[in-house]
Amino acid sequence: MTVRLSQKEAGAYYTPNDVVSALVSWAVRRDGDRMLDPSCGDGRFLVEHPNSVGIEQDPVSAHVAISRAPAALVHEGDFFQWAEATAERFECTAGNPPFIRYQTFKGPVRARALALCAAQGAAFSGLASSWAPFLVATAGLLKPGGRMAFVVPAEIGHAPYAAPLLEYLVAHFKRVQLVAVREKLFPDLSEDCWLLYTEGFGGTTDHIAFTVLDRFAWSARPPKQAEKIPLTEWRESWNRRLRPYLLPASIRNAYRAIAGDPDSHRLSSFASVGIGYVSGDNGFFHLRPSEAKRWKIPGAYLHPTVRTGRMLAQRSITPTTVAAWQKADEPVMLLRLRRGQEISASVRRYLDSSAGQEARQGYKCRNREPWYAVPDVQVPDFIMSYMAGRSANLVQNSAGVTCTNTVHGVRVRDQGLATKLLPSWGTPLSQLSCELEGHPLGGGMLKLEPREAGRLLFAASGAITPASASALEEGISIMQRWRHYGG
Repeated sequence: MTVRLSQKEAGAYYTPNDVVSALVSWAVRRDGDRMLDPSCGDGRFLVEHPNSVGIEQDPVSAHVAISRAPAALVHEGDFFQWAEATAERFECTAGNPPFIRYQTFKGPVRARALALCAAQGAAFSGLASSWAPFLVATAGLLKPGGRMAFVVPAEIGHAPYAAPLLEYLVAHFKRVQLVAVREKLFPDLSEDCWLLYTEGFGGTTDHIAFTVLDRFAWSARPPKQAEKIPLTEWRESWNRRLRPYLLPASIRNAYRAIAGDPDSHRLSSFASVGIGYVSGDNGFFHLRPSEAKRWKIPGAYLHPTVRTGRMLAQRSITPTTVAAWQKADEPVMLLRLRRGQEISASVRRYLDSSAGQEARQGYKCRNREPWYAVPDVQVPDFIMSYMAGRSANLVQNSAGVTCTNTVHGVRVRDQGLATKLLPSWGTPLSQLSCELEGHPLGGGMLKLEPREAGRLLFAASGAITPASASALEEGISIMQRWRHYGG
């Protein structure tokens, strides 16, 4: 019996026909060109050019592709295994590589993929999603002068694992062009997609051509209008990210000028950012005051905590804030027990309750000793949003609370700089910095990983002129539209 992979397992989200036609029309220059689609799905790219080869891991989709494109040659199986063994080379490739995140892209397939890419000079980290190695392995199957035309996730504009891919492309093609499309190519997906065109395999380039479009419009060739992004600027000014180039040059220049001011600093220069603790069972380890009272758990074993970013509405968490949480009987009291600590009889009864018996079976709990001692519980100086809507929050921890991994803890190293710069939080500069250093999620949300938060830019108030403030405000609006905030 043929077993079909789930859509998530296969990373299969089929490309709209007009996008397929546009990519193949550019990639194929003559009837005799041999075209490869490394993840052909139901064969919609192969239909556009009969002289094609397609690889597809999902057996059901492979059979659909065979029926749909009878002139093409379709191989069922793992692309990386096939690419490692084949001696065939192609004039062009086109397609939509599977988007499988690192948590699912694992095992022998992943090991084979990363080894194949490393042999070609592209070293990906363990966090790379499948599509990036797919493109490197595909490029290695081109003849000299060959071309690629692909749908790619917009993550190519910000994900750390996209940088090795782009470095590989500019080192192996005479032209590399990215077309950023704001309106979703796949309306039913949260993931945004851009278009990638490369040509002249075997050559090199000193820039990336970058085009910004509101919406896709069919064309047999990439847009002629494209900003030439020098590789040195991409690497040094923008940390090998393309997302800042969604902004007009005037706004980018205003931001860069502030970043270059000697009185401006990145957050990491005076503070460290890290995620909060992972309890292993939030329902068990976070008690309501009424529950703590019922179990007679002494206050010495409890510590107030921030569990979600929704609790960061104010500029400061004070004892009054915590008292309000407790009065509302919210589950904000962390059962904080340390290894080797003497435990009271009432706490022992709670640990041995049915809820405790269940909690200790969870993955995190059963893999630590003792199971009930939550590790990495810290009291940061400030707490920052991990994910945000309109803008991220940075809240002073005046009550000495701790926090879970749904938010970030910020610990100040240089109190002088912190006192000087942190009051500027909430200004257009800090908001735009969050947009540029963070990255979008589905539903219009903005996410700040710890390393991204560490790059947030702070400046003394005198460094920002009225003109630059206006430019920064416009930049915030543009970036929020690109992450679809508010619609």
